[in-house]
Amino acid sequence: MVFAVSLLMSACQQQEVTRGPKNWQWRGENRDGVYHETGLMKEWPAGGPEMVWSFEGLGEGHTSVSIANGKLYVTGMHDDSLILYVFDMTGQLLTEKEIGKEWKKNWNGTRSSVCINDGKLYIFSALGVLYCLDEKTLNMVWTKDLLHDFDGKNLEFGMAENPLIVGDKIFMTPGGEVNNMVALNKNTGELIWSSRGMGAISAYCSPQLVTGYSIPIIVTNCQTHIMGFNADTGEMLWAYPQTSKYSVHPNIPLYSDGMIFSSVCGGDGSILLRLTNEGKSVELVWKNELDNEKGGFVKAGDYIYSAGKDIRGLHCVDWKTGETKYRAREIPPCAIILADGMLYCYGETGKVYLIKSNPDSLEVVSSFDVKLGTDQHWAHPVINDGILYIRHGDALMAYKIK
Repeated sequence: MVFAVSLLMSACQQQEVTRGPKNWQWRGENRDGVYHETGLMKEWPAGGPEMVWSFEGLGEGHTSVSIANGKLYVTGMHDDSLILYVFDMTGQLLTEKEIGKEWKKNWNGTRSSVCINDGKLYIFSALGVLYCLDEKTLNMVWTKDLLHDFDGKNLEFGMAENPLIVGDKIFMTPGGEVNNMVALNKNTGELIWSSRGMGAISAYCSPQLVTGYSIPIIVTNCQTHIMGFNADTGEMLWAYPQTSKYSVHPNIPLYSDGMIFSSVCGGDGSILLRLTNEGKSVELVWKNELDNEKGGFVKAGDYIYSAGKDIRGLHCVDWKTGETKYRAREIPPCAIILADGMLYCYGETGKVYLIKSNPDSLEVVSSFDVKLGTDQHWAHPVINDGILYIRHGDALMAYKIK
């Protein structure tokens, strides 16, 4: 009897694990590219880990998979239509739904991953329209055209912001001269506050939340500055110049140890800012020439790992001093995440690397080639419940890494 109960409890626990979290946002729990899983493989078999399932037919797009409550969500584009795909955890397609129009001017397809929060799905198109759907029924709850409603201007490569939700607020950056950043009610889409910010256009950046101070702080980049806002009121607390010769600031800022790291594409490269005066001001700690086009970066211990664009190669930079410990030119520009002490780098050449987070030298442990899919290798990898998810254009692949 005890044995039977134990088996039942074990089965229930396993079912709960595979259901996934309740909520989901881009680049992990803290939007920093770190996935808190253990027991993952420290080396892959020759040819890479086992692919447990795959799906082809997503259409054009660069969005990562999102996972919550036993389902996987990803978007793609067919013709000029934004399509939401919903899978179960075994890769079985449950449904697909046309949401609206999507970007078809250059590097076609979806940009922003699905944000899942308290029973609702939030999908942002590259055309600047934010959609809110009921998670269970997929019925539309509300929509908001951010560029039209807040006098924003679309970008050369389309809007690519991933929504940030804190409490009842959803934070977005239309980039208008007056409505530079806004907070909307996540349930209704109604405006809570609007801030002028620096009055510069948005720059492909997704906002980050900073807590632990007297007020919650939202940090993001516009075309000319990295900025901090009071999350409650919208007051701009500070702005620090950070320019890009491409007007591209695609990477979500990283907060740790009272400091904020930001890396742009070309121009000013990377900076580390220290928050002062209870987060109401900042001061420069160091600058580094490392730039990053769209692959993100991760902090492991006291070191930042990031792959450069103009200054090619995987860089390891000392968090405290800004010193470049090494630059591995053999690693192409890549989207990078961290889990269980290992770097997972999905290169734009189509190879996935498993690399030790070692500040002394590059240690590539394993690699494999992504053989399915279409167009650019730009989507950020995702890890959940021992599965590595890779999206390559038209294809979504799931690899067992535990």
